[in-house]
Amino acid sequence: MAAGNNPAFNNPAFQEQGAGRAFPTSGQGGFGTQTQSASAQAAATDAAVNARLEGAYAAPSAGAIETGRMTVEDTVIKTIGLFAILLVTAVVGWMWSMATVNPTDPTSMPSMAPWLIGALGGFVLAMVVIFTSRKKIRPALIWGYAAFEGLFVGSISAFFEFIWSGIVLQATIGTLAVVGVTLALFASGKVRASKKATKIFMVAMIGYLVFSLVNVIMMMFGAFNGPDSGGPFGLYSVQLFGWLPLGLVIGVLVVIMAAYSLVLDFDSIQQGVRNGAPRQYAWLGAFGIMVTVVWLYIEILRILAILRGSN
Repeated sequence: MAAGNNPAFNNPAFQEQGAGRAFPTSGQGGFGTQTQSASAQAAATDAAVNARLEGAYAAPSAGAIETGRMTVEDTVIKTIGLFAILLVTAVVGWMWSMATVNPTDPTSMPSMAPWLIGALGGFVLAMVVIFTSRKKIRPALIWGYAAFEGLFVGSISAFFEFIWSGIVLQATIGTLAVVGVTLALFASGKVRASKKATKIFMVAMIGYLVFSLVNVIMMMFGAFNGPDSGGPFGLYSVQLFGWLPLGLVIGVLVVIMAAYSLVLDFDSIQQGVRNGAPRQYAWLGAFGIMVTVVWLYIEILRILAILRGSN
């Protein structure tokens, strides 16, 4: 079968050089000079094609900078950069929170100031990034989001670690495990986003947001301050069947939702690359992954806290 039968291989690199060329021989009277001229021209053309192909093969592959387009590799680099910013400010948030702890005072607790500042600043910048990304993507806003999220993650981690020693390491390992397994399954093609699953995800997400909002409002108005409140997480501390924390059931479901959200993130990045999206959209892909991973970490942290608090 000729290589040209497959459009994917309709390229000089996959075709036989000079194939299909038939020229009269010198035995055909009157055409000897024309035959030699045509042969020389064909040989020169083949040499030029070969030279171009050799130069293309020897040159380094074009990346995001050369093409100005979004690539998976460039998105990964930007994601790592954002998490580096988050880790730096997480250390700041941790130290800031723990600075208020007095070892001689058993009632002293880590400061919640960086927790609140990080959560509020991160939320505001996230909204700005999301609603302005259709017109223009501003990497500086995404860097700022990563910095505020670091304050939030570092402070809340210090608070939980102060109460339950070792819980941050457990949550970190759990988060990395979920992200790693999800990425491996997606890369192998065993897990893909589908329209039906995405619809179910959106319904579950709306339900979870409503539940969380109701829980926050009830906690603000002191609905769980009594002696039978069951724990510090409001509705999450309610016991099902007298022994199963509702927060544990919801937490497991939310971790599954976060894992599927990662699949949607990976799928969107691939689609952006296939569509030839501009290079700056890699920042948006990295931003999306950070949002999901931070969400996943917080949920795993809460699950572990509920488990350890019920023992």
